[in-house]
Amino acid sequence: MTDELEILKSDWKKRHTELPKLSYNEIYKMLFKKSTTIVKWIFIISIAELLFWGALSLLTPKSTYEILEVLKLSKYLWITNIIHYTIFIGFIVLFFKNYSAISVTDNTKQLMANILKVRKTVRYFVIYNVVAFILLTAILNIFYFTHSDLLFEYLSKTVVIENKDAFMNAFLLLQIGVSLVMIVLIMLFYRIVYGILLKRLKKNYDELAKIEV
Repeated sequence: MTDELEILKSDWKKRHTELPKLSYNEIYKMLFKKSTTIVKWIFIISIAELLFWGALSLLTPKSTYEILEVLKLSKYLWITNIIHYTIFIGFIVLFFKNYSAISVTDNTKQLMANILKVRKTVRYFVIYNVVAFILLTAILNIFYFTHSDLLFEYLSKTVVIENKDAFMNAFLLLQIGVSLVMIVLIMLFYRIVYGILLKRLKKNYDELAKIEV
């Protein structure tokens, strides 16, 4: 048994010495390539997300805009959208700048600093989008609740309603339910997509820290 163990040990050592040893520059180039690819994907996904929300707004039913018009919210919603998309595009510009900066990095410390900068920008981006969506849906639902008479007046023109209170309660509960589902889906999207990319960047950062020591 002892002899077999010694044979296994010597075989393992032999294999270990046969493994290719990467130089500092080779490891750096590999981590540099991985990091630039991740940052590029963050930039691409943010553009795809902007296009998705833009397409979704175009596909929004006409009745939704009519309800907002009845409640005199259309003007405020347009202003909110302009501010939101301006900030969103601002983040995309930052992602592009981060990608441009990391693409020309030529040393480990600078690459590590750029990775931290990218991670911070993505975190702010995620926090902004989640908080903005929660605030918008909360304000809309509160407005629907406080202006339920106007809402009922509009809806009763297209739907036969026998019990006003029951219908409005059901409508508001449905609205709140849909809003909560949307919030959960958005948080899951950011958690999965951007979360995976940030974890990979963190792993690259840790590897760079090891070779910098």
